[in-house]
Amino acid sequence: IRAMKNRFRLYRRKNGGMFYAHDSETGKQESLGTKDRAEATTLLNARNESFRQPQLNLHIAKAYLAGTDSGVSTRTWQDALNAIIETKEGSTKDRWVRAAKESALDLIRGKVILETQAEQLLACLKAGTVSTNVHLRKLHNFCLAMNWLPWPIIPKRLWPEVRFQPKRAITLEEHQRIIEREKNPERQSFYELCWHLGGSQTDIANLKAEDIDWPNRTIAYNRQKTGSLAMIHFGDEIEAVLRRLPVVGPLFPYLHTVRCGDRATEFKQRCEGLGIKGVSLHSYRYAWAERAKQCGYPERFAQEALGHNSKAVHRAYARKAKVKLPSLESYEKQAAEGQIIQLPPLTAERDRAARLGQTVG
Repeated sequence: IRAMKNRFRLYRRKNGGMFYAHDSETGKQESLGTKDRAEATTLLNARNESFRQPQLNLHIAKAYLAGTDSGVSTRTWQDALNAIIETKEGSTKDRWVRAAKESALDLIRGKVILETQAEQLLACLKAGTVSTNVHLRKLHNFCLAMNWLPWPIIPKRLWPEVRFQPKRAITLEEHQRIIEREKNPERQSFYELCWHLGGSQTDIANLKAEDIDWPNRTIAYNRQKTGSLAMIHFGDEIEAVLRRLPVVGPLFPYLHTVRCGDRATEFKQRCEGLGIKGVSLHSYRYAWAERAKQCGYPERFAQEALGHNSKAVHRAYARKAKVKLPSLESYEKQAAEGQIIQLPPLTAERDRAARLGQTVG
């Protein structure tokens, strides 16, 4: 290990004044509180030694790790960002590319991973947003999994809690105002299907005519985010919307080619023009789940429609929506008359799949 420079050097003001310790890293000077050179030298050596030992330990660790990882002494957080981006695809990759450009990460971007202190990561989190917290956690765990960090810089339980802004469902009155204002037929139909189907904006925009089973009056598609199957029986209102759309290929020829961020921006602009605040396209998903809860729609049915791991279902059925439960007598009568769609019994295999958000044939 090469000799390390002392971080502090002795400095004295003119005319025999106090001795000071000059920090070569920060450029700051701090009084040693003595005019005696011998005492000042002793204090300076003690201060240098207190900083030297951790650096010596780090150099020793680097020497050992270099035997199995040649990049340990030069790999920066930007290198780790580039590596994790290469492992992603599609919209997930796009999100990571945007996250990597966050200004808060400039505090550690060029820092060698192995030399990073917890205080530096915490400063980065403080300067950033919720997105910074989410992505920096994942980046930190990625480095641990790749053995680029021998131990966590911040223990899991000490990471600041991720606090998302509260989301709300769009109301029927707000939805109707948007539909009335929208002059583009394709966008109008898109918003109507979002209201009736409760799917994510990407899943609805990518629907095809082939996803519609007219004899059984169902729409079935695989969710892009999870791959799980969503299947919904439709009634007259949804049929009226579907009849206006193409009979082959994409139901929304233009919107399915648009980036999800651009679709969200267009919707936000329409909401702002109407003075509607606090909603996004994802609010349609929350609205569907809350409407289902309020009318007594069984949670299992809602899970089949939106996906078993849908946060919208969990939130609505846990606490958000108020519900007046139908009597068992009326529910049995509707089931006997075929007005209620029955699902297969919840077997052990299907129960496990439900918890994992999977689909069992």
